[in-house]
Amino acid sequence: MEKLKLHSKDLTAENIEKLAALFPNCVTETKSEDGTLKNAIDFDLLRQELSADLVEGPQERYRLDWPGKREALATANAPIAKTLRPCREESVNFDSTKNLYIEGDNLEALKLLQETYLNKVKLIYIDPPYNTGHDFVYEDDFAESSEEYFSRSNQKDNQGNRLLSNSDTNGRFHSDWMSMMLSRLRLARNLLREDGVIFISIDDGEVANLRKLGDQIFGEKNFVGSICWQKRYVSNVTAKWLSDMHDHILIFARNRDAVTFQDWERSDEQKAAYKNPDKDKRGVWRAQDLSASKPYKAGQFEITGPTGNKFAPPPNRYWRCNNEQFERWTNDDRIWWGVKGDVRPMLKSFLGESTSGITPHTWWTHKFAGHNKEATLEVKALFDGDAPFDTAKPTKLIRKLLELIPDKNEIVLDFFSGSATTAHAVMQLNAEDDGKRRHIMVQLPEACAEESGSFKAGYATIAEIGKERIRRAGAKIRGGLNAQLEGELPGSDKHQEITAKLAKLDTGFRVLKVDTSNMADVYYRPDEVTQDGLGMQVENIKPDRSPEDLLFQVLLDWGVDLALPIEQQSIAGKTVFFVDSNALAACFDPGLDEDFVKELAKRKPLRAVFRDASFATDSTKINIEQIFKALSPHTELKTI
Repeated sequence: MEKLKLHSKDLTAENIEKLAALFPNCVTETKSEDGTLKNAIDFDLLRQELSADLVEGPQERYRLDWPGKREALATANAPIAKTLRPCREESVNFDSTKNLYIEGDNLEALKLLQETYLNKVKLIYIDPPYNTGHDFVYEDDFAESSEEYFSRSNQKDNQGNRLLSNSDTNGRFHSDWMSMMLSRLRLARNLLREDGVIFISIDDGEVANLRKLGDQIFGEKNFVGSICWQKRYVSNVTAKWLSDMHDHILIFARNRDAVTFQDWERSDEQKAAYKNPDKDKRGVWRAQDLSASKPYKAGQFEITGPTGNKFAPPPNRYWRCNNEQFERWTNDDRIWWGVKGDVRPMLKSFLGESTSGITPHTWWTHKFAGHNKEATLEVKALFDGDAPFDTAKPTKLIRKLLELIPDKNEIVLDFFSGSATTAHAVMQLNAEDDGKRRHIMVQLPEACAEESGSFKAGYATIAEIGKERIRRAGAKIRGGLNAQLEGELPGSDKHQEITAKLAKLDTGFRVLKVDTSNMADVYYRPDEVTQDGLGMQVENIKPDRSPEDLLFQVLLDWGVDLALPIEQQSIAGKTVFFVDSNALAACFDPGLDEDFVKELAKRKPLRAVFRDASFATDSTKINIEQIFKALSPHTELKTI
């Protein structure tokens, strides 16, 4: 029974809880006057959270620290002048698909997605580059291009070859990796729903640091667990000390209390453990331990068996019931004393009464969740015997993670997409359980080494491999359903079921590429403006950008879902983009007059956007608000 506090509210503690909800990484521990530990706020880190510049002043405290951490925090918070440009020619079903493939650095991509997908992603899976001492391709300096950065920092020679490796002799071997992960995980947390979770694959090299980093970003109380996945089933005979047979998958939640995982179905082997030796009319059952380790005073009593044997709880354990409950179980024939009635009592658990399956656990064998060799064979099967990507995860592993989530309509994000195993697994599972899961893949167009199998197979970048895998996997999944359809009688229930499944199955993806802003660089100091340059200031859009490029920058700025359907229509001779029917109307054609504006206003879009320089006359630009106010007063208007 809880005691009354008998004092007024501890406002300091409440404020700490509020700050902890906003900035969980700023919570630390300190000692009170009586020597007990209590939560406190790391004000240095809080100052850094609220500043775009580096904040100095570290003090001794319990925390995870490394060289470059403050720079990583500043990098995560710094804005970027970038956009996402659509690429129809590399997409599949561009106008109708709900899936996205974003090509570019994932830190930039995560920043661009903040407005649109804030608190909307249910599941994130990432398989980040393990810190093995190879090239470190994520450099996180966005004031200049990657090429400029590598050349300036002597990471490339005159021929453009990379010079820098994150070798274990580097004094910042762990620090560089941690800084790279910190900025990305912080942004990823913002995208998670309140009940969202992130799964992170990692090996023994950085698992300890990653666990501490995740505790800081998500809050230690939001650590869900660590899956140990058996990635190999054959020992490596060349290993120096121990053969590496497993990887870890760390699980963190936005709010662990809001997360629910789906129980696993019992396997045939597990069902076989249920017997009925006493011919109980309720069916097969299995014996459960009647004792428990949780302290329970009412569970400390002696039980007398049918043969007169006395039974006390095992040492340091308790009966998981009181005496009255035990009597009720006994009268209902739910206590098992063994065939001869002389063994310690057990509780009968009937299979027919079980409304749930097996609680998921943390040991995933290669038979249960696949293995690395299986992943390689999957890639080869898709790429006609070639293996353009040699570190893929098996789709079976990702599917098992997806199946933990009861929701079949969630958004699934993978911002270290690699060969796009996650997209493959999402499509395959949707085809099997009629799900409507959407996937967002993000992959840096990292160049494939010329001596690699990828390059020899005709793929210049990892992103090209990922996009091609989604195309091939989608075609294979559809091919399998079509083969099933051919074997069914037209008009039969099964035929109709497969037809409906094919109609709603989304195997397409919309390719978007991270690029510089569509807006021209028109910010000059007065002493830099010349008479000749004044004419250039009128045009604020870069000459190589299309109307659809502008549309997607508008979607980003307005926080509109980037996967909504887009339709082009002609109104008064001008091209208008309609997003999600009437959610947004955009026209960037020049020469817009009042007749056009009136026709568009009659459509009553929720939002409308135009180029600032698109209006035929100044009067049209002035009158547009009045026209919409009269014909469509609820439309929100903007210009670029």
